[in-house]
Amino acid sequence: MRSHVHLTTQDLTKGYEAGPVVDGISLTVSAGQRLGIIGENGRGKTTLLRLLAEDLTPDQGTVTRHGSLSLVRQEMPFHEGKTVGDLLSEALRESRDALSELDCAAEPFDEQRYTEALAHAENIEAWDAERRAEIALKALDADHDRATPLARLSVGQRYRVRLACLLAERADVLLLDEPTNHLDAGALAFLTERLQHHHGVVVLVSHDRTLLDEVCTQLLDLDPAPDGEVHLHGGGYRAFKEAKRAERQRWEQRFAQEEAEHDELAEKVERAQSRLRDGWRPPKGTGKHQRTTRAANKMRNVARRLEELGDQRVGAPPPPLRFTPPELEASGDLLHATPLEVPGRLYLTEPISLSAGEKLLVTGPNGAGKSTLLNVLAGRITPARGTVHHVGRVALLAQESAFENEDATAVQLCSRVEDIGLLSGKDLARPVGRLSTGQRRRLELAILLSGSPHVLLLDEPTNHLSIALVDELTEALDHTTAAVAVATHDRQMRTDFGSWRSVTLNSPSRSHETSVASK
Repeated sequence: MRSHVHLTTQDLTKGYEAGPVVDGISLTVSAGQRLGIIGENGRGKTTLLRLLAEDLTPDQGTVTRHGSLSLVRQEMPFHEGKTVGDLLSEALRESRDALSELDCAAEPFDEQRYTEALAHAENIEAWDAERRAEIALKALDADHDRATPLARLSVGQRYRVRLACLLAERADVLLLDEPTNHLDAGALAFLTERLQHHHGVVVLVSHDRTLLDEVCTQLLDLDPAPDGEVHLHGGGYRAFKEAKRAERQRWEQRFAQEEAEHDELAEKVERAQSRLRDGWRPPKGTGKHQRTTRAANKMRNVARRLEELGDQRVGAPPPPLRFTPPELEASGDLLHATPLEVPGRLYLTEPISLSAGEKLLVTGPNGAGKSTLLNVLAGRITPARGTVHHVGRVALLAQESAFENEDATAVQLCSRVEDIGLLSGKDLARPVGRLSTGQRRRLELAILLSGSPHVLLLDEPTNHLSIALVDELTEALDHTTAAVAVATHDRQMRTDFGSWRSVTLNSPSRSHETSVASK
C-alpha cells in the first residue's frame, strides 16, 4: 500500500556565494499528488529537487520522506565501461532481492518473515519488473541490447535508457528534472500516462507546458511574489499562467499607488515642517493659534501614516528578463538543399528551400535524422549525396550546450547577452561552469543571436529553458525576417507553429516516407 507515502520539507534553505537559491520552503506532497516546480532559469528548481532527493545537504531545514525514491536528473551521468544491461541490473536489483527473500522465507518456512517478504514484493510488483523494463525501453525508443556500452550511445539515447530503468523501478517517490528532453511524441505519451497513474508522489521540473497541464495537480512557483514567499497553485499551467498575470498586474498597481501616497505624504510633512521651523506661533486664544495647533497634530498624524506605510509597503516588482532579440535583417533566397543522404542517419528525398522570413518545422521520431539534417544544412556534416547552398550567415543551436572555456564569464563570451534579455545581474560575471543548465542554454542562444544570422537552425530550442522564455522565443521566431528551421518535440511549440511549412522525417531505412508539406 502506498497511501502512507509522502514527502515533507520544513524551512528548507540552501544558498551559494551569490545568496540563497532555496529560501525557507515548507511543503508536503502526499500519495496521489503530482507537484510541478516552475520558475525562471537560475531560481533553484534543480537545487530544490536535489534537496528533496537528499542529494544535497541543506544549510537549514529538514526533508522527511516515507517511501522509496528515484531521481531522474536533467543530465544523466554514466560510468565508463558500463552497459545497458548494467543499468537494467541495477534498476531491477530490489525486485530480484525481494523475490530471493521470498524464496528464502519459504524454505524453511518462516511465517512472519514470509508475510513481510510477500508484502514487500507485492508493493513493488517484483514479479512484473522485467516486463516493465522491456515495455519502458520500447516505449521510450531506448536501446534494447544489453551488451551495448553506454559510451557508444548519444546523450539522448543514454537519457532514455536511464529513464526507462527508473520508471521500471516503481519507486514510491518520483523526482524528475526536465524529463521530456530527448523524448519524441510516442515517448512523451508513454511518460505522461505513467506519471498520471503513479500511485505515489511525483515532483517534476519541466518547461513542457502540455505535460504540466496534463500531469500536475499543483504547481510550486519559485518566481518572486509580492510577499516574498513561494506559493502553491492548484491545477495545471494554463490556470496558473492567468492567475500569475493577474497577480503581477495587482502587484504593479499596488506598488504604484503606495509610491504615489508615499510621495504625497512626504510632501505634506515637508511643508508642515517648513512652516514650523520658523518658530512663529500666534498668541494663545486666537483662531490662528488653534489652527496652527491643529496643523501640528495633523503633521504628526501624517508622519505616523508615513511610518505605517513604510512598514507595510510592498516591494517593487522585479523587472522580468525581457527577451529582446536583435533585428535579423534578411532578404531573398537564403538556403537551398537538394535531396540529401547521410548513410544510416538521414535520407531526404525532397529538396528544401528557404527565403527570408520563411519558416520550416522539422518533425519525426527519435533517430529519424532531424539533428543530422540541421547539421548538414549548417555545413557541419558533409552528406554522401546532395548539396547545400546558402547565402549569408547561418547559425545552428545544437541540442546540448558546449563551451570550451568553462572559466570564462557570460559577458566575456557574449557582450550583448544582457541587451538581448537572456541573463542579467550577477549572472553576467559568473563563470560558465557555475551557471545552471538553463542559464547556459540562454547564453548559447545569446551568442547565436548576437551574430545577426540570416538563417536560424534550432535543434530542440526549448530544452532547459524556462516557460516564460519559451513563450517569448516562440513569438520572436514567428515574426523574425530571418529564415528559420526548427526541430522540436515540444507539443505546445509544434501547435504554435502549426501554420509553418513542415518536413517529416522517418527512420533512415524508410526514406521513401520522407515528406515536405506546405502551409
